Amino acid sequence: MIDVYSWATPNGHKVHIMLEECGLRLGRDWVAHPVNIGQGEQFTPEFLKISPNNKIPALVDPHGPDGKPISLFESGAILLYLASKTGKLLPKSDRAKFEVLQWLMFQMGGVGPMLGQAHHFRIYAPEKIDYAYNRYTNEAKRLYGVMDKQLQKTKFIAGNSYSIADIAIFPWLRSWQNQGIDWADYPHLKAWFDLIAARPAVQRGVQVLADLRKPLHDDKAKEVLFGSTQFAKR
Repeated sequence: MIDVYSWATPNGHKVHIMLEECGLRLGRDWVAHPVNIGQGEQFTPEFLKISPNNKIPALVDPHGPDGKPISLFESGAILLYLASKTGKLLPKSDRAKFEVLQWLMFQMGGVGPMLGQAHHFRIYAPEKIDYAYNRYTNEAKRLYGVMDKQLQKTKFIAGNSYSIADIAIFPWLRSWQNQGIDWADYPHLKAWFDLIAARPAVQRGVQVLADLRKPLHDDKAKEVLFGSTQFAKR
């Protein structure tokens, strides 16, 4: 049984979806352990042992590549691990594999961080800072445009086959309204989004732990996520 330490966030859902798409079923092949990041559970010594950067998700597989347990943090690394373990959702040929990996890196280095900043300054910042609000809203729109242009040429993000690149990107676009996006401006990306959203494994994945997550209105939770607690020495 694979142990997944997670929360209902885009990065958490990436791993939940990947497990389900690989044919691994919640409750049969893997178990989800909630890490309530609004209550500071990501800072416990037990969690820091497997995720030293105090971020979800993290994974512990008792049957690693050499038959011994392995623990992993960083959602992109976990997607690559699961693709390697199951032989699914990452092409075998070098050319096709690197085409997928470049779009995975695009998500890890651009989509996730920039849309996360758009969320923060548009929704959670204690004061509205026009420069930050506009900068990250415009960057969100630019990234959506990059993906929309790519999907004029291909069915999926990295070509004509569904891959870990699609799984990595999709959960981040579910909050498009919070990012200042109008889907009418990105018709190719919207068609892709609807295609991914209709997949049964995706629908299962985004429901994992979703009933535990509540709207972030609590000042203590905001301090844990965005205040001095986040920057304290471990």
